[in-house]
Amino acid sequence: MTAPSTYGLSTQARNLQWLLTDLVEEVPGVNSVAVVSSDGLLLLSSEPAAVRDDADRDRPKGPRGASADLATIVSGLGSLTTGAAALMDGGGVKQTMVAMEHGSVFVMAISDGSLLGVHAAPDCDMSVVAYHMALFVGRAGHVLTPEVRSELRQSMEKTP
Repeated sequence: MTAPSTYGLSTQARNLQWLLTDLVEEVPGVNSVAVVSSDGLLLLSSEPAAVRDDADRDRPKGPRGASADLATIVSGLGSLTTGAAALMDGGGVKQTMVAMEHGSVFVMAISDGSLLGVHAAPDCDMSVVAYHMALFVGRAGHVLTPEVRSELRQSMEKTP
């Protein structure tokens, strides 16, 4: 996994990065994760696993290996489902899941419009992924203040 350096970040920002790293490394089938602000900007991310076994060599590598692509997908799905919920008088969107032939994408609301997005393998246990996403949201929601969002945004801009 590649992620921005945590050097110089506040305790809250480092804790969020740790939670994201834990989600990617501890939940089977998770390929990559992105946290996106309400205005669609990438706040935290991981890259898809760099090492794949021979059985996965021909499988699509997930959104082109770029965290910006996953952030764009997460932001778009979040916007689309929020609009659909408004048209249907469905209230706030809590979670969106897209199942594809070669994987799944999950999007979950964090707070104030921020979103957590996960790209997972097709054989992942969807309930386990959703459970760990809910844990992340529960832990991250109160920490993701405007100050921390700004700090994370700046750290992503500095990352090559």
